[in-house]
Amino acid sequence: MSEIITKENYRLVLGLEIHLHLRTERKMFCKCSADIWEKTPNSHTCPVCLGLPGALPVPNEDAVKKTQVLGLALGCKLNKDSRFDRKHYFYPDLPKGYQISQYKQPLCVGGSVELDSGFMAEVERIHLEEDVAKSFHEKDRTLLDFNKSGLPLVEIVTKPVFSDVKDAVDFCKKIQQLVRFLDIGDVDMEKGQMRLEANISLRTREMEEKEDLFDYKVEVKNINSFRFMEKAVIAEIERQLEVFLNGDTPIQENRGFNETTGKTVPQRTKEDAKDYRYFPEPDIPPMVFNDAYFDELRESIPELPHDIKRRLVENYGIKKTDATTLVDVFGLSIVEKFENYVKSGLDAQKVASILINRKETHEMPEDEFKDLIVGKKDTLDEDTLVEIIKKIIDSNPKAVDDFKEGKENSIQFLFGHVMRETKGKVDPENTVSLIKELIK
Repeated sequence: MSEIITKENYRLVLGLEIHLHLRTERKMFCKCSADIWEKTPNSHTCPVCLGLPGALPVPNEDAVKKTQVLGLALGCKLNKDSRFDRKHYFYPDLPKGYQISQYKQPLCVGGSVELDSGFMAEVERIHLEEDVAKSFHEKDRTLLDFNKSGLPLVEIVTKPVFSDVKDAVDFCKKIQQLVRFLDIGDVDMEKGQMRLEANISLRTREMEEKEDLFDYKVEVKNINSFRFMEKAVIAEIERQLEVFLNGDTPIQENRGFNETTGKTVPQRTKEDAKDYRYFPEPDIPPMVFNDAYFDELRESIPELPHDIKRRLVENYGIKKTDATTLVDVFGLSIVEKFENYVKSGLDAQKVASILINRKETHEMPEDEFKDLIVGKKDTLDEDTLVEIIKKIIDSNPKAVDDFKEGKENSIQFLFGHVMRETKGKVDPENTVSLIKELIK
């Protein structure tokens, strides 16, 4: 390495592993209910998910299908021949000493996601496995709840393509949005239904140009929010930089993120694939799929968020940022309103701007919305309008206090009440000015 060792010379190399629960009625390999949230510990268990000798697994067909639907939505190639494997490791939360997962023949390979920055994030594979038990640590002992053990767990693995942590966060957000959009999972991070893991390493500019990597990666495990993932990656970059600046190379290991200190902490040495001693799961036959089945899955997939955004821009000429906000922030019901209004003859950009900036219009009757768009003039005399505004101000003291504290959105809340009271027979600009004047 011929470069001078400085912080500026190092570049981030980041790959992601996203684990998420699918919404299914039963667990992955047994008949236990998958509805475990806030249930009594160890109340949803059986010999299969407890790993008792002689218990045989039976795959959940619904989980397999939903994993394949996700793969198609991400542009993956679906394997016609796929199988489950045993991944061996010994932890308290995995009593049988191995996890039923997938290795060489996963359900889905390849695929990509276009990010807001324009960067195309490449997916390496998507496979299906069983989750492990939940551990609770109390002083010198560990308690286990096996309700979570055996839940269908999808793992999305990206290639190590991220050099910007914001792109990595955007990728995770888009996966969450897509899973909800396809209605195959809730991916509630507070409930542990989506967990993020970042494989982080650094390389010099010179290595980046040659597409070389250092022979290590550090995996930060079980991150439970997008905000913490960004913080964890930044903290780990700083830690690895210090190691390099001290003349060493970081060791390959798993680390956790301490949300209190804002630092990553060591957990254990990171294994390679050979350490897991994978071999085909002998109790589950290989899965074989045909083109007719794949075609049926493709037909079940609705228009996807990125396609909707592209269509809104191309067909209606609105700003790309506005299309993103309509789809990602407000959802399909507001997109449908937008399209209906534009098809009735209203200006597309004006409709998009008002739906985005005035949330009270989301529930507004169509005739009132049209009056707002065309700038219908007052049909009320100003004295009557002032009396209506005063009544609404008196009835909504919290919104008034919020405005006085600098919360501008509260004016739109009051304006919405005026629009409803007057059935839209007011000029918006004049009305907003009157509201502000009467509050002061």
